[in-house]
Amino acid sequence: MWLILGLIAIVVTFINLYMYFTGKDYKLAMALGLSFTALTLNAEHSLVSNWVKAEDWGALLDVVPTMDRALWFLTIVSILLNITPILLELKNRLSLKNQ
Repeated sequence: MWLILGLIAIVVTFINLYMYFTGKDYKLAMALGLSFTALTLNAEHSLVSNWVKAEDWGALLDVVPTMDRALWFLTIVSILLNITPILLELKNRLSLKNQ
């Protein structure tokens, strides 16, 4: 489940950027990108929780250390990519104001 949600988050994030660069309203896509990122993290947490309940220590030892770093990295990248249009709009407004 987390893989599907993660792929949706990636696709929606690129739709967000595409909509911004084509001049369309991107805010819904931005909200969806961040929402699917949050859902991906929750799905991964549920998976790890199930492994703990099943006492599957082998799976936990194999997956959790790597997934921890990967999830941190991908979450930060997702946030930065999804707020890029807002930051670019702010930059454009400030540059127009200073002219």
